[in-house]
Amino acid sequence: MSVFAILDPAVRLAHDVVAALAQVVPTALAIVLFTVCVRLALHPLARAAARGEKSRARLAPRIAELNRKHKGRPEKLQAALSELYREEKASPFSGCLPMLVQIPFFSVMYRLFTTPNDLLGHTLFGAPLGLHIRSAHGAGEWAVFGVLYAGLAALGYVNFRRARRAQAKQAAQAPRSTQGAPAQPALAFLPYLSFGTVLFAALVPLAAAVYLLTTSTWTAAERAWLYRDGAPEPAVPALA
Repeated sequence: MSVFAILDPAVRLAHDVVAALAQVVPTALAIVLFTVCVRLALHPLARAAARGEKSRARLAPRIAELNRKHKGRPEKLQAALSELYREEKASPFSGCLPMLVQIPFFSVMYRLFTTPNDLLGHTLFGAPLGLHIRSAHGAGEWAVFGVLYAGLAALGYVNFRRARRAQAKQAAQAPRSTQGAPAQPALAFLPYLSFGTVLFAALVPLAAAVYLLTTSTWTAAERAWLYRDGAPEPAVPALA
């Protein structure tokens, strides 16, 4: 039995909701509407994460000073950082919460669109929602996939640029003793993960690609709105 079977009750609920929406709008649009509704419900977590990120940016100089003051004394440093976060009512982990909460939803949608069901028999501009890119034939089906992938690639590029700018800003604000030091290869590679959604979309049916484009567009717009005041963004790229 697949490990995803534990998600079957949630998958059935998601199927029923999308199927109900598909009674009044095209199925592809029903997927979009369902995804938007879920992301709207998760928006308060994203707002909390943005507040946490702004708090960490504001506290960065004090954290750097604590690192300098307690260098070589990890226990004292950890205690000082805990006290600082407690005083400022901030958390170093708040930015991870929205991503972690989205994982179950992403898993449910993945299960829904990779398990045979009646929704996948519907079409988007003539291309079946259960169709994989490797099985596409004809100009119409290739055009549908091409438009979706182009949209995902464009969003990936936007997120790539934003992640690169965030890394550059963090480097400029780093303590002078660390400025000019070569970036760690793993950190330098992070912005390129923005294009991972395009690669993943090539492995899943058309319906899942519609979901990925919708949730990625939401994430990009949400970040632009939440950080519209010029506050520093996370250097981790928005993947979905």
